[in-house]
This record gives sequence, structure tokens and C-alpha cells, in this order.
Amino acid sequence: MRLNQAQCEIAKASLDAKTFLSGPAGCGKTTVGVEHLRRLLASGVPADSVLVLTPQRTLQAPYETALRLPDIGPGGQVALATVGGLARRMVDLFWPLAAEAAGFAHTDQPPVFLTLETAQYYMARLVRPLLDEGFFASVTIDRNRLYSQVLDNLNKAASVGFPYTEIGERLSAAWLGDPGQRRVYADAQASASRFRQYCLEHNLLDFSLQLELFWNILWRTPECHAYLTRQYRHLICDNVEEDIPVAHDLLSEWLRDFDSALIIFDTDGGYRRFLGADPDSADRLAGLCDINAELSESFVTTPEIQGLEIAFASKLLPNHPAPRAGTVTTTHITSESLAALTFPPTETPTRFYPQMLDWVAEEIQRLITNEGLSPSEIVVLAPYLSDALRFSLSNRLEELEIPWRSHRPSRSLRDEPASHCLLTLAELAHPGWDVRPTKFDLAYALLYAIEGMDLVRAQLLTEIVYRLRDFSLSGFAAIRTEVQERITFVFGRHYETLREWIEAYRRQPVPDPLDHFLRRLFGEILSQKGFGFHRNNDGARTAASLVESVQKFRQAMEPAFAEVAQGGDGNPSENVETGKEYFAMLQDGVIAAQYLEAWQTGQAEAVLLAPAHTFLMMNQPATIQFWLDAGSSGWWERLFQPLTQPYVLSRSWERDRSWTDADDQAANQQTLARLVTGLLRRCRSRVFLGLSDLGESGFEQRGPLLKAIWKMQLEIQNQNEK
Repeated sequence: MRLNQAQCEIAKASLDAKTFLSGPAGCGKTTVGVEHLRRLLASGVPADSVLVLTPQRTLQAPYETALRLPDIGPGGQVALATVGGLARRMVDLFWPLAAEAAGFAHTDQPPVFLTLETAQYYMARLVRPLLDEGFFASVTIDRNRLYSQVLDNLNKAASVGFPYTEIGERLSAAWLGDPGQRRVYADAQASASRFRQYCLEHNLLDFSLQLELFWNILWRTPECHAYLTRQYRHLICDNVEEDIPVAHDLLSEWLRDFDSALIIFDTDGGYRRFLGADPDSADRLAGLCDINAELSESFVTTPEIQGLEIAFASKLLPNHPAPRAGTVTTTHITSESLAALTFPPTETPTRFYPQMLDWVAEEIQRLITNEGLSPSEIVVLAPYLSDALRFSLSNRLEELEIPWRSHRPSRSLRDEPASHCLLTLAELAHPGWDVRPTKFDLAYALLYAIEGMDLVRAQLLTEIVYRLRDFSLSGFAAIRTEVQERITFVFGRHYETLREWIEAYRRQPVPDPLDHFLRRLFGEILSQKGFGFHRNNDGARTAASLVESVQKFRQAMEPAFAEVAQGGDGNPSENVETGKEYFAMLQDGVIAAQYLEAWQTGQAEAVLLAPAHTFLMMNQPATIQFWLDAGSSGWWERLFQPLTQPYVLSRSWERDRSWTDADDQAANQQTLARLVTGLLRRCRSRVFLGLSDLGESGFEQRGPLLKAIWKMQLEIQNQNEK
């Protein structure tokens, strides 16, 4: 691993010191962290005494890669963790100490750790009756969003460090609008309190409760404190600006016990503010370290991109501080910097949104064919990647034979075509659930399950073979010959293979647990040649996430279902009921938890389609970036969240201060400037702007990002005239 002089000096100095390393994205800070880890291990430090902390697991990938290299010697294992993961480990290890102090009803029984999905399941069970009583009557959002926002409030309270009983009070105190909204906040508080009480009564631990037990109870106990300080002697904490305030509190108390520490801070970061990230809280750790080091030279961007970054910041934030050392020092846009922005040519029609997508697909093809770029060097970003946008753009890329992949981490698993296919086939295989897919659902599942099948043939086949009344599938041989020829015998053979597999599974005396069933279906049928997952890496990752989701749901639910299991050993009833309950949870549109498979690079040679914030948290550069719908207000506005408010529920917000339109305007400005800066610092060459007169919804859009671009063009024009 080659490092420049500045990186080498920091890596060497940090071997026996506590260093706070800051700098912009792309200047090699994580590279220093990886090299520091390698040098620690090479110097004889036991691997199991090293702790690597990141705000989310996906950011651990560079360290995982380094630890898999053959030159890393044997002996122990480096601990890679998030603060939430560390909290869970300690709660699991020291449960008897925490259970009684926290007021759990069954201190003699083990805890049940909840994922985001299983927490939403229990929240839905508790809140659904309240909705019938009139709770949240004025709120018009999907139920899954409602449940997730109540959980988000609990997570914010634990992350910031205030009692969860103050959630409603803090939100109400900052509200200036319709008084009826305060009733919504009261309902949110009541729902959170009911959920917490239920967790205490049934030994359930969601993220917020795990974090509270660790920070408020276990960290204060001599046993847990001594265990952690003896076990871990060396710390590497990367992307600390994306972590929560309680994590910074923990580090501020723990730092003095480490023999060495390297804390890495990304200036102008904080993209996860909506999840509790607090860069201001992280910055105070600099004063607790022996060495404060800074890197400024970018290994990613060109001078033109750097100039574009400064110019954007000056237009979006007029009071923007002076540019970082070692980069372009002018705040005025130059023609060279503007050349890094590529617009649709005037002769190309882009008045309508589909025309803009046509131009994007053609430009991607030109970049790959004429300029020799790899598809993996190209990312297509939008403020939100809707189903319609993903479908429209992916179809255009497929027609041009350009490989693509997409990533939308907050999307419900049920909305992904791959999981829809698997779950529909699971419904067919489990008649005891009495959950019958519609003909459209089955046609859509066959379209995805059989490679090359089109929707017309899938619908024709479904209409003939699917008998909804007796819930059965007839054989392909029973179809008239002329219709068989329309469907084709190749597709018919694959359908028959799938049908026979499902029929054989139905005859099993005891059904498999749902996650086992999905593994078998994927491995024995759908991943084979001729079936839809055979060469579909994106679908395979979704399938892996679905299996992990079902497995964790089953493990969390088994204690509850064991009480009502019937017959013999109870397994048949338990398996069926768990599967049915999982489907019921999906019907509420539960938001998916984070699964590492979804964040993997996947197909190496593929164009990435993703929301802009998701790309930032991947922390990977791209040669070419496409920014779609630059006039959209989505680049600027926060998502509508009627039950929560990330800024009000932060540590920096004054308790009784009201949230005004000016605060909203300033927060949106800061968010847009941070977003644009982060994207440009991860761009090696050029940005292509997807512009259309009418947006995706058919309305004219003139958002702040587009206005900033207009200002830069006008400035260049004025300079040329002079």
C-alpha cells in the first residue's frame, strides 16, 4: 500500500499516540486508518485488542479487505463494530446486570434482540388498535412510515441521551403551526411509551433500549467497564462525524484508557443527520487527542472539479468559509470549472422527463463505447429513486445492453421484484396459510422466475394454469397445442419444473421454516440455468437480504409463538404461523433493515442507480456522475415526517426554542451544500446534469440546485462580456 509523505507521517505517529485526523473526502484518511491497522498488527499487537468502530457496518469494508490479505498473520481477530453492535454484545454478555436495573419483567429469561423489521412488527401490533381509537387521525402517511417514525423518535432519544418520555414535549415545544399537530406528537409519545413498556414486559430489546442499557447502566458497572478497557487497547474510529452523540460521549470517556487511538473525521460530512449524526459533537474529540493532523490533497478530484465545488458552495451558501488548504482558492466560477459540468445540448429535445432519460442512456452508451469507460465508473443519482424512474432508466439501459445495478436501502423488501417473486411462490407452496396470490401477482412472479419470459406469455400462462378456487396449478401438457406453441415449449418446460417442485414441497408432512424454504427454492430451482436468478446478481442480493430478514424474524418470534404452538413438539404450527406473521408484517409495508449484501459492489461492470445520499454513504468515488432532475426540490427539501423532527430532537437544539421557517430554510441550504460538496469530492472527472423543463410528475421545477447552476452560467457570461 503506497502512501504519500503526509499519510506516512500520520500513520507512524499514531502507533503509540492518540490522533485526530481530519480532512475532506478523497484525501486518503481511511487509507491511513487501514495502514495504521496493518502496522499495529505487524508490530506484535494482539489482533483481539484492536477495536475498529464505524457508524454503520458498510463503512468497515476497507478494513475487512485488509484483514483478508495473506500478509496479515494469524492470531486473534480484530473487532469490527458499530456502537450499536458493541452495545448489543455487552447487553448479551452482561444481561443479568442490566435486566434487573432496567426493570425487565423476566430477569431470569434471555433477551430477544429486535431488528428494525421485527421492531416495526411489534410496534404495528401495539399501534394498530390505537388507530381504530382515533390516534393519528390527521396523519395521512403509510402505516409503515408511521411505525418507523415512532421508532425513530425512540432511537433519537437514546442516541442524543435524553429520556424517551420527553419526546412529545420536545416536539410540541418547537412547533409553531396548527395546534392540532401537538395532538399528533402526544399520540407519538403515547405509542412510544406503550412500545417501551411492552418491551420491558417481554424482554424485547430494540436499538434504543440496547443503547440505553449499555450507556446508562452497563458502562457504569465495574464489570462491563473493566471488561472493555482490558479487552481493547487500541482504537480506530472512522467516519466519526456520521456517528451519534452518545457514541462521542462514550469515546470521550474511553479515550484515556486506550494505548493508541486514531479518530478519523470527514470535514463537511454529516450526511446521516436524519439518523442522528452530529459532526459538531464529533469535533470536540479533537481536543482530547495528543495529535491533531489534517490531510487536504485529494486523490480523487481534478482542479476543475475542485473549482466547481468551491463555486457551488459560494452560490448555495453566500457566507461559506474560505476553501480548504491546498485547493482552488477562488470562489468565482471559471470556464474551466464549468467545463466539468455537461448539459444536454440545445439541439437535443429534453422538455419532457422521458426525453431527458433518453439522453442519459445515450450518453452512458457513448461514454462506454467511444471513451472506453467501464460501466462501474458511472453512477446515476437522483434525490429519490422512485419505482417509475428505476424501471424507465433500467429498461433503456437494457435495450442498449448496458449492465446496471441499483441500491435503495430504505425500500420495503416487498416492493422489490425479486422478493415479490419469491414471496408469491411461497404463498403457492403453503396452502395452509390461506393467503392466495392474485393472477396478476402470479404472472408477475413467473415473469421474473423464468429467464426471458415476457409479460404477455406470463399472463396467458397464468390465466390457463392457475385455478384460484381450488388453489392449484395445472400442468403445461394439459394446454392446447396451439397455445403451447404461443407460450413456447422452452418456457413451458421451465414452468413445469417449477410447478413440480412446488407440488412436491406441498406433499411434505412438515413444512420448512420460511427462510429454509426460500433457500431451497433459490438454490434448487431459481438460480439454475433458464430461471430468472441465474444471471441476475441484483436479484440474488435481494434474495439474500430477504432470507436474512425472514431468519431474524423467525428467531425473534419463536419465543412468542412457542406459547401457542400445537401438537407434538409444536414445530409444524410454529413454522406455519411464523411464515404467516411475516407476510402480515410485509402487508404493512415494513421498511427493510440494513443488509450487507445490498451494499456490496455486486456486478463489477455495472452502472449504479441510487439515491444521492445512499451513494455518499457508500463512500466510493466515481469517474462520471449523472445528476437527474436537477430542478427538483427533492435535492433541497427534507422528507415529510409528521411524527418526528431530526433537528429538534438533536443535542444542539435549545429545549424551548421554536422551529421557524428561517430555521427550515437554513437547514435545507446547509443540507444541499453538504450534499453537492460530498458528491463532487467523490467525482473523478465530470458531472452530467439531467435537465428537463418538466419533472417526473409533469410540473415545472426550479429548485435551488438549478438556480445555483443558472447563477454560475450567468457569472461566466458576464465575465466573457467584460
